[in-house]
Amino acid sequence: MSDILKRLSDEGVSIWLDDISRERLRTGDLEELVKDRHVVGVTSNPTIFAKALSKGTAYDDQVRDLAVRGVDVEEASRAITTYDIRWGCDVLRPVYDRTGGVDGRVSIEVDPRLAGDTARTIAEARALWWLVDRPNLLIKIPATKEGLPAITAALAEGISVNVTLIFSLERYGEVIDAFFAGLEQARRNGHDLSRIASVASFFVSRVDTEIDKRLDKIGSDGAKRLRSKAGLANARLAYALYEEKSDTARWKALKDAGARPQRPLWASTGVKDPDLKDTLYVDELVAPGTVNTMPEATMMAVADHGQVRGDTVRGAYDDARAHMAALKEVGVDYDDVVRVLEEEGVEKFAVSWKELLDSITGELESKRAGT
Repeated sequence: MSDILKRLSDEGVSIWLDDISRERLRTGDLEELVKDRHVVGVTSNPTIFAKALSKGTAYDDQVRDLAVRGVDVEEASRAITTYDIRWGCDVLRPVYDRTGGVDGRVSIEVDPRLAGDTARTIAEARALWWLVDRPNLLIKIPATKEGLPAITAALAEGISVNVTLIFSLERYGEVIDAFFAGLEQARRNGHDLSRIASVASFFVSRVDTEIDKRLDKIGSDGAKRLRSKAGLANARLAYALYEEKSDTARWKALKDAGARPQRPLWASTGVKDPDLKDTLYVDELVAPGTVNTMPEATMMAVADHGQVRGDTVRGAYDDARAHMAALKEVGVDYDDVVRVLEEEGVEKFAVSWKELLDSITGELESKRAGT
């Protein structure tokens, strides 16, 4: 079954698991996925942590100690999440060493409530980098307007960054420029550029969900024919932009100084529409030098019946441009779509973060009552 995943890896797609939990770490499940399923990285987000904490007893001992110490919920949340991420980094360290630091990366997100505050995002990124203290860590910073200077500042200090919640091509171009600026500053600051990593997480399925909703509202036959293709078109045009930016004198100067490329990462690759093939956002986004971060269910579906047939991105640029033009023709406002998606993305993670804090608060109070 894992041969399909190997073929995907051989095409230049790094397979990252979009999930982490204390239970997965404690049972050795993550190690097995690395060994048997070609997993070479892990991403996390507030929703994943909230879900992990709500299940089982894996966190009980640590929460009990935190309760005895009388720590507040904010400190407890950092202690719990960074413990998992540090452990995950250690599990992936052999991959990091084997790939020369290309893969073996584990991501942790800054508090999403700070997405509109540049200074606090930078401070949180520094704190998480220091708390986890592993070279294969990535700090997730959202690609909001306020996040862009935080991305540059973190990279300038030698902090590796996973830029998250990218939906628009315009914003992606700004993210790449922020990446270049950060590396240029890092070089001036005396950092070894070869030790700084970055990925740019371009969200896929959520684009289809939002645009399909608008196409259904339009209701014409022409609109219906355009359903469930925008996510792929948008992502493919993002890769075209990545190639364009990689062919500039600015990048070549950084590359000559030892910099690694900021790889495009396909996020939100679990299919939301049950009428679509469950491996769609993997099969159709195969291109060299990319990352696909998958929920476990998607990964297992790919292992079972995915179709890896070579590069499915670079030969489809013209079709992608034509599709985006057709969406505009029927009345879909792309700029409004990506604005809504960014705002909702930040809000959803903030809600999940609050759920995580509420869950931790409940656990702390329960343990204190029992002591």
